Amino acid sequence: MLPLTFAEPGGRYFVQRTTGTAQVKKHLEDLGFCVGADVQVISSHNGDVIVGIKDSRLAVTKEMAAKIFV
Repeated sequence: MLPLTFAEPGGRYFVQRTTGTAQVKKHLEDLGFCVGADVQVISSHNGDVIVGIKDSRLAVTKEMAAKIFV
């Protein structure tokens, strides 16, 4: 298990858990980062990540990506 900030571009991962306050966890869940969700890392730059999740592309800051474990 590793934070999304360290995931390799081009890799497919499954969300194992999220961390943070209840509000942060709810926000991540609303974006689709639920336990078991399939995530593809499209690109990564200085910890900021662009992912493909639920037929969408999302940009995630390194602070938020550090709270998502895959």
